[in-house]
Amino acid sequence: MISVHAAARDVLAESSVAAKLAGATRLWADWQGGELHCGDMGTPLDTPGRPVRPVLLPPQAMPRRQLNGRENHAALIHALAHIEFNAINLALDAVQRFSDLPPEFYGDWLRVAAEEADHFSFLRAHLREAGRDYGDFPGHDGLWEMALKTAHDPLARMALVPRLMEARGLDVTPEIQRKLKGYGDAAGAALLDIILRDEIGHVAAGDRWFRHLCGLRGLEVEATFQALLDQPGVPRPRRPFNEPARLAAGFSAREIAAL
Repeated sequence: MISVHAAARDVLAESSVAAKLAGATRLWADWQGGELHCGDMGTPLDTPGRPVRPVLLPPQAMPRRQLNGRENHAALIHALAHIEFNAINLALDAVQRFSDLPPEFYGDWLRVAAEEADHFSFLRAHLREAGRDYGDFPGHDGLWEMALKTAHDPLARMALVPRLMEARGLDVTPEIQRKLKGYGDAAGAALLDIILRDEIGHVAAGDRWFRHLCGLRGLEVEATFQALLDQPGVPRPRRPFNEPARLAAGFSAREIAAL
C-alpha cells in the first residue's frame, strides 16, 4: 500500500496537464479500492507543478472583459477552466499537507480533486470548440496564494478556501450563466449547471471539516469564521449571494445575513 499523502504530492508535482488530470482520477479510484493508506506525511510541496502556459499575472493585472465577442467569450471559458485546474491543486494540497485527520478528510479531498479534473476537462473541450485552448490567455494565482496563507492550519484552510473563495464561485455562477445564455452559449451555461451542483458539495466538504475542527478546539463556528475574514489581506464576501446554494453547502441563514 502507498501513502495517500505521498501519492497526492506526486500528482500535485505534475506539470503536465494530462498527467495531472489522469493522476487526480487515478488517486480517487485507488482510494476507493483501498490501495492508499494514511501513513508518513513527508515534506509538503509548496509550489505545485504547472504547465508553461498560461502565463500567470497578479489578480489585479488581469484584463477586465465584457462578454461581447468571440475573443472575450473564449477568455471567459478559459478563466473558468483555469479556476478548475487550480482547484485540483488545492484539493491535492489538503491531502499532502495536513496530518492527523480522519481518513474521511483525505477521501473527501481526493473525490474533490477528481471532480475538479472532470470540470476542467469539460471546460477545456468547450474552449476548444471556440477555437482556443488552455494556456492561450493569462491566468492568475489568487487561489494558490490563499493556499499558502493557510498552509499552517487546516481550520484556516477550510474556512478561507472552500468557505470563502470557492463559495464565491457559487455566488457568481448564476450571473455567468445569464451572460453565456445572452451570448448564445446555452451549452456553456449547461456545463455550469453540472459544475455548480458539484461545487456545492465541495463547499459542503469544507464546511463539514471546518465545523469538525472548530468542535475539536472548542470554537464557535460563525464567530471563528468572521474572525478569520477580518484578518489582513483576506477578501470580504460580496453580495449578491447565491443563498440556496450556500444553504445547501452548510451555511446558516443567520450567517449569510451576517456576511
